[in-house]
Amino acid sequence: MTDRLYPEEWQRGPRYGGAYTFARCPATRDLSKADVAIVGVPMDMMVLYRSGARFGPRAIRDASGQLRPHHWEPAMLEPPFDTLRVVDYGDVEVFPGYIEQTYEKVQSAIALMAEADVIPVVLGGDHGTTLPVLRALAKKHGKMSLVHFDAHPDFWESTPERPYHHGTVFRRATEEGLIDPASSIQIGIRGSISANLIEETRAAGFHVITGSEFALQGTGEALKDLHRIVKAPVYVSLDIDCVDPAFAPGTGTPEVAGLTSREIVDLVRGLSGIETVGFDVVEVAPAYDSAEITSLLAANLVFEFLLVLAATRAG
Repeated sequence: MTDRLYPEEWQRGPRYGGAYTFARCPATRDLSKADVAIVGVPMDMMVLYRSGARFGPRAIRDASGQLRPHHWEPAMLEPPFDTLRVVDYGDVEVFPGYIEQTYEKVQSAIALMAEADVIPVVLGGDHGTTLPVLRALAKKHGKMSLVHFDAHPDFWESTPERPYHHGTVFRRATEEGLIDPASSIQIGIRGSISANLIEETRAAGFHVITGSEFALQGTGEALKDLHRIVKAPVYVSLDIDCVDPAFAPGTGTPEVAGLTSREIVDLVRGLSGIETVGFDVVEVAPAYDSAEITSLLAANLVFEFLLVLAATRAG
Protein backbone atom coordinates (compact mmCIF):
# COMPACT_ATOMS: atom_id res chain seq x y z
CA MET A 1 0.00 0.00 0.00
CA THR A 2 1.39 3.37 -0.98
CA ASP A 3 -0.08 5.09 2.08
CA ARG A 4 1.54 2.64 4.50
CA LEU A 5 4.77 3.74 6.19
CA TYR A 6 6.63 1.69 8.77
CA PRO A 7 9.44 2.45 11.23
CA GLU A 8 12.94 1.61 10.10
CA GLU A 9 13.85 -2.06 10.56
CA TRP A 10 14.81 -2.31 14.23
CA GLN A 11 17.73 -4.68 13.60
CA ARG A 12 19.34 -2.46 10.97
CA GLY A 13 22.21 -0.38 12.28
CA PRO A 14 22.99 0.76 15.81
CA ARG A 15 20.12 2.21 17.83
CA TYR A 16 21.99 5.47 18.37
CA GLY A 17 22.19 6.06 14.62
CA GLY A 18 19.66 6.80 11.93
CA ALA A 19 16.88 9.34 11.64
CA TYR A 20 16.06 11.58 14.57
CA THR A 21 12.46 10.41 15.09
CA PHE A 22 10.46 8.69 17.81
CA ALA A 23 11.21 4.94 17.75
CA ARG A 24 12.48 5.28 14.19
CA CYS A 25 9.00 6.13 12.92
CA PRO A 26 8.93 7.73 9.47
CA ALA A 27 9.35 11.50 9.43
CA THR A 28 6.55 13.10 7.43
CA ARG A 29 3.90 15.81 7.57
CA ASP A 30 1.72 14.00 5.06
CA LEU A 31 -1.20 13.24 7.37
CA SER A 32 -2.90 11.10 4.73
CA LYS A 33 -0.32 8.47 5.63
CA ALA A 34 -0.98 8.57 9.39
CA ASP A 35 -3.35 7.37 12.08
CA VAL A 36 -1.17 8.82 14.84
CA ALA A 37 1.29 11.71 14.70
CA ILE A 38 4.06 12.21 17.24
CA VAL A 39 4.61 15.97 17.53
CA GLY A 40 7.09 17.89 19.69
CA VAL A 41 6.42 21.26 21.32
CA PRO A 42 9.82 22.46 22.62
CA MET A 43 8.71 25.31 24.89
CA ASP A 44 9.06 26.06 28.60
CA MET A 45 8.35 29.77 28.79
CA MET A 46 5.47 29.26 31.26
CA VAL A 47 7.26 27.43 34.07
CA LEU A 48 7.28 28.91 37.56
CA TYR A 49 10.30 27.09 38.97
CA ARG A 50 12.96 25.21 36.99
CA SER A 51 13.08 25.61 33.22
CA GLY A 52 14.46 23.06 30.76
CA ALA A 53 11.38 21.24 29.44
CA ARG A 54 12.01 22.84 26.05
CA PHE A 55 14.55 20.05 25.57
CA GLY A 56 11.99 17.36 26.48
CA PRO A 57 10.95 16.36 22.95
CA ARG A 58 14.55 15.83 21.91
CA ALA A 59 15.34 13.79 25.04
CA ILE A 60 12.24 11.61 24.67
CA ARG A 61 13.04 10.89 21.03
CA ASP A 62 16.65 10.07 21.94
CA ALA A 63 15.49 7.71 24.69
CA SER A 64 13.08 6.00 22.30
CA GLY A 65 16.13 4.47 20.62
CA GLN A 66 15.87 1.79 23.33
CA LEU A 67 12.41 0.75 22.10
CA ARG A 68 11.63 -2.20 19.85
CA PRO A 69 8.41 -2.65 17.86
CA HIS A 70 7.20 -5.54 20.05
CA HIS A 71 6.26 -5.76 23.73
CA TRP A 72 8.04 -7.68 26.46
CA GLU A 73 4.95 -9.35 27.95
CA PRO A 74 3.42 -12.40 26.21
CA ALA A 75 -0.12 -10.97 26.19
CA MET A 76 1.02 -7.79 24.44
CA LEU A 77 3.36 -8.98 21.69
CA GLU A 78 1.40 -7.46 18.81
CA PRO A 79 3.45 -4.51 17.52
CA PRO A 80 1.44 -1.28 17.52
CA PHE A 81 2.90 -0.39 14.13
CA ASP A 82 1.12 -3.34 12.53
CA THR A 83 -2.25 -1.81 13.44
CA LEU A 84 -1.47 1.90 13.49
CA ARG A 85 0.25 4.11 10.96
CA VAL A 86 2.47 6.15 13.28
CA VAL A 87 4.54 9.03 11.93
CA ASP A 88 6.81 11.60 13.52
CA TYR A 89 5.52 15.03 12.50
CA GLY A 90 8.58 16.77 13.94
CA ASP A 91 8.42 19.83 16.18
CA VAL A 92 5.97 22.71 15.98
CA GLU A 93 7.70 26.03 15.43
CA VAL A 94 7.71 27.97 18.70
CA PHE A 95 8.63 31.55 19.55
CA PRO A 96 10.49 31.78 22.89
CA GLY A 97 9.02 34.59 24.96
CA TYR A 98 5.89 34.92 22.81
CA ILE A 99 3.16 32.74 24.27
CA GLU A 100 0.21 33.80 22.11
CA GLN A 101 2.12 33.33 18.85
CA THR A 102 3.36 29.93 19.97
CA TYR A 103 -0.16 28.93 21.01
CA GLU A 104 -1.43 29.85 17.53
CA LYS A 105 1.21 27.64 15.90
CA VAL A 106 0.45 24.68 18.18
CA GLN A 107 -3.30 25.02 17.76
CA SER A 108 -2.99 25.23 13.97
CA ALA A 109 -0.82 22.11 13.78
CA ILE A 110 -3.14 20.06 15.99
CA ALA A 111 -6.19 21.33 14.08
CA LEU A 112 -4.73 19.89 10.87
CA MET A 113 -4.36 16.52 12.60
CA ALA A 114 -7.87 16.62 14.00
CA GLU A 115 -9.35 17.40 10.59
CA ALA A 116 -7.41 14.50 9.11
CA ASP A 117 -8.68 12.15 11.88
CA VAL A 118 -5.11 11.70 13.09
CA ILE A 119 -4.57 11.30 16.84
CA PRO A 120 -1.88 13.67 18.15
CA VAL A 121 0.67 12.37 20.65
CA VAL A 122 2.37 15.48 21.97
CA LEU A 123 5.86 15.59 23.48
CA GLY A 124 6.27 18.64 25.75
CA GLY A 125 7.39 21.09 26.72
CA ASP A 126 5.87 22.52 29.89
CA HIS A 127 2.25 21.84 30.78
CA GLY A 128 1.17 25.07 29.14
CA THR A 129 1.55 23.05 25.93
CA THR A 130 -1.75 21.30 26.60
CA LEU A 131 -4.12 24.30 26.34
CA PRO A 132 -3.78 24.98 22.59
CA VAL A 133 -3.98 21.23 21.95
CA LEU A 134 -7.30 21.09 23.81
CA ARG A 135 -8.54 24.16 21.92
CA ALA A 136 -7.87 22.50 18.58
CA LEU A 137 -9.37 19.15 19.54
CA ALA A 138 -12.49 20.71 21.08
CA LYS A 139 -13.32 22.33 17.73
CA LYS A 140 -13.41 18.83 16.25
CA HIS A 141 -14.77 16.72 19.13
CA GLY A 142 -16.58 19.16 21.40
CA LYS A 143 -16.21 19.13 25.18
CA MET A 144 -13.91 16.33 26.33
CA SER A 145 -13.26 14.29 29.44
CA LEU A 146 -9.78 14.71 30.88
CA VAL A 147 -7.58 11.99 32.33
CA HIS A 148 -4.83 13.89 34.10
CA PHE A 149 -1.79 12.32 35.78
CA ASP A 150 0.09 14.96 37.77
CA ALA A 151 1.44 16.03 41.14
CA HIS A 152 -0.42 19.33 40.72
CA PRO A 153 -4.04 20.08 39.72
CA ASP A 154 -2.95 22.96 37.44
CA PHE A 155 -6.15 24.77 38.40
CA TRP A 156 -4.70 28.03 39.64
CA GLU A 157 -6.54 31.20 38.73
CA SER A 158 -4.87 33.44 36.19
CA THR A 159 -4.91 37.23 36.07
CA PRO A 160 -5.62 39.59 33.15
CA GLU A 161 -1.99 40.70 33.32
CA ARG A 162 -0.76 37.10 33.24
CA PRO A 163 -3.39 34.89 31.66
CA TYR A 164 -1.15 31.86 31.15
CA HIS A 165 1.36 29.76 33.05
CA HIS A 166 1.77 26.03 33.36
CA GLY A 167 -0.39 25.91 36.48
CA THR A 168 -3.47 27.60 34.95
CA VAL A 169 -4.07 25.13 32.12
CA PHE A 170 -7.13 23.27 33.36
CA ARG A 171 -8.74 26.34 34.92
CA ARG A 172 -8.60 28.00 31.51
CA ALA A 173 -9.71 24.81 29.73
CA THR A 174 -12.72 24.60 32.06
CA GLU A 175 -13.59 28.29 31.63
CA GLU A 176 -13.40 27.93 27.84
CA GLY A 177 -15.64 24.85 27.86
CA LEU A 178 -12.98 22.57 26.43
CA ILE A 179 -13.26 19.89 29.14
CA ASP A 180 -16.03 18.63 31.41
CA PRO A 181 -14.80 18.47 35.04
CA ALA A 182 -17.68 16.17 36.06
CA SER A 183 -16.37 13.45 33.73
CA SER A 184 -12.69 14.14 34.35
CA ILE A 185 -10.20 12.64 36.80
CA GLN A 186 -6.86 13.76 38.22
CA ILE A 187 -4.53 11.15 39.74
CA GLY A 188 -1.40 11.63 41.86
CA ILE A 189 -2.03 15.15 43.22
CA ARG A 190 0.19 15.91 46.21
CA GLY A 191 2.69 18.27 47.81
CA SER A 192 2.51 21.56 49.67
CA ILE A 193 2.13 23.45 46.36
CA SER A 194 -1.14 21.64 45.65
CA ALA A 195 -2.50 21.46 49.20
CA ASN A 196 -4.56 24.65 49.19
CA LEU A 197 -6.05 23.96 45.76
CA ILE A 198 -7.34 20.39 46.01
CA GLU A 199 -10.71 21.25 47.52
CA GLU A 200 -11.22 24.09 45.05
CA THR A 201 -10.51 21.71 42.19
CA ARG A 202 -13.00 19.20 43.59
CA ALA A 203 -15.57 21.94 44.07
CA ALA A 204 -15.26 22.73 40.36
CA GLY A 205 -16.36 19.13 39.67
CA PHE A 206 -13.09 17.27 39.09
CA HIS A 207 -12.63 13.81 40.58
CA VAL A 208 -9.28 14.00 42.38
CA ILE A 209 -7.30 11.02 43.65
CA THR A 210 -4.45 12.43 45.71
CA GLY A 211 -1.10 10.71 45.97
CA SER A 212 -1.96 9.49 49.46
CA GLU A 213 -5.37 8.21 48.37
CA PHE A 214 -3.80 6.41 45.44
CA ALA A 215 -1.26 4.74 47.75
CA LEU A 216 -4.13 3.38 49.86
CA GLN A 217 -6.45 2.22 47.07
CA GLY A 218 -3.90 1.07 44.50
CA THR A 219 -3.85 0.94 40.72
CA GLY A 220 -6.79 -1.40 40.26
CA GLU A 221 -9.28 0.69 42.21
CA ALA A 222 -8.03 3.90 40.61
CA LEU A 223 -8.64 2.42 37.17
CA LYS A 224 -12.14 1.33 38.17
CA ASP A 225 -12.87 4.92 39.18
CA LEU A 226 -11.36 6.21 35.94
CA HIS A 227 -13.46 3.95 33.72
CA ARG A 228 -16.60 4.79 35.68
CA ILE A 229 -16.08 8.55 35.50
CA VAL A 230 -14.81 9.40 32.02
CA LYS A 231 -16.96 9.62 28.91
CA ALA A 232 -15.85 9.73 25.29
CA PRO A 233 -14.17 11.67 23.83
CA VAL A 234 -11.21 11.56 26.24
CA TYR A 235 -7.95 13.49 26.32
CA VAL A 236 -5.03 12.14 28.37
CA SER A 237 -2.44 14.52 29.81
CA LEU A 238 0.54 13.04 31.64
CA ASP A 239 2.85 15.33 33.59
CA ILE A 240 5.95 13.28 34.35
CA ASP A 241 6.09 14.80 37.86
CA CYS A 242 3.17 12.53 38.80
CA VAL A 243 5.98 10.01 39.22
CA ASP A 244 8.17 10.12 42.32
CA PRO A 245 11.51 11.87 41.70
CA ALA A 246 13.26 8.63 42.65
CA PHE A 247 12.00 7.32 39.30
CA ALA A 248 11.69 10.61 37.37
CA PRO A 249 14.06 13.28 38.69
CA GLY A 250 14.26 15.14 35.37
CA THR A 251 11.39 17.54 35.80
CA GLY A 252 10.86 21.16 36.79
CA THR A 253 8.62 20.85 39.86
CA PRO A 254 9.34 17.50 41.51
CA GLU A 255 7.22 16.30 44.45
CA VAL A 256 8.15 13.44 46.77
CA ALA A 257 5.89 10.47 47.60
CA GLY A 258 4.67 9.99 44.06
CA LEU A 259 3.81 7.09 41.80
CA THR A 260 6.38 4.47 40.87
CA SER A 261 7.32 3.85 37.26
CA ARG A 262 5.53 0.49 37.52
CA GLU A 263 2.33 2.18 38.68
CA ILE A 264 2.24 4.80 35.95
CA VAL A 265 2.90 2.15 33.28
CA ASP A 266 -0.01 0.10 34.64
CA LEU A 267 -2.26 3.17 34.71
CA VAL A 268 -1.52 3.95 31.07
CA ARG A 269 -2.10 0.32 30.12
CA GLY A 270 -5.39 0.52 31.97
CA LEU A 271 -6.66 3.09 29.46
CA SER A 272 -7.37 0.29 27.01
CA GLY A 273 -10.92 0.44 25.68
CA ILE A 274 -11.32 4.19 26.26
CA GLU A 275 -11.96 6.35 23.20
CA THR A 276 -9.01 8.74 23.40
CA VAL A 277 -8.59 11.60 20.96
CA GLY A 278 -5.17 12.80 22.10
CA PHE A 279 -2.32 12.26 24.53
CA ASP A 280 0.58 14.27 25.86
CA VAL A 281 3.56 13.74 28.11
CA VAL A 282 4.98 16.97 29.46
CA GLU A 283 7.49 18.53 31.85
CA VAL A 284 10.44 16.27 31.02
CA ALA A 285 13.47 18.46 31.78
CA PRO A 286 16.59 16.46 30.88
CA ALA A 287 19.04 18.86 32.57
CA TYR A 288 17.86 17.50 35.94
CA ASP A 289 17.75 13.89 34.84
CA SER A 290 19.97 11.06 36.04
CA ALA A 291 21.17 8.44 33.55
CA GLU A 292 18.22 9.41 31.29
CA ILE A 293 15.75 7.53 33.52
CA THR A 294 13.06 10.22 33.18
CA SER A 295 13.36 10.37 29.39
CA LEU A 296 13.37 6.57 29.17
CA LEU A 297 10.21 6.39 31.26
CA ALA A 298 8.52 9.07 29.14
CA ALA A 299 9.45 7.29 25.89
CA ASN A 300 8.11 4.00 27.23
CA LEU A 301 4.87 5.66 28.35
CA VAL A 302 4.33 6.96 24.82
CA PHE A 303 4.95 3.45 23.51
CA GLU A 304 2.51 2.01 26.06
CA PHE A 305 -0.10 4.49 24.89
CA LEU A 306 0.46 3.41 21.29
CA LEU A 307 -0.12 -0.19 22.39
CA VAL A 308 -3.34 0.90 24.08
CA LEU A 309 -4.51 2.68 20.92
CA ALA A 310 -3.67 -0.34 18.80
CA ALA A 311 -5.45 -2.75 21.16
CA THR A 312 -8.52 -0.53 21.40
CA ARG A 313 -8.73 -0.18 17.62
CA ALA A 314 -8.21 -3.91 17.05
CA GLY A 315 -10.63 -4.94 19.76
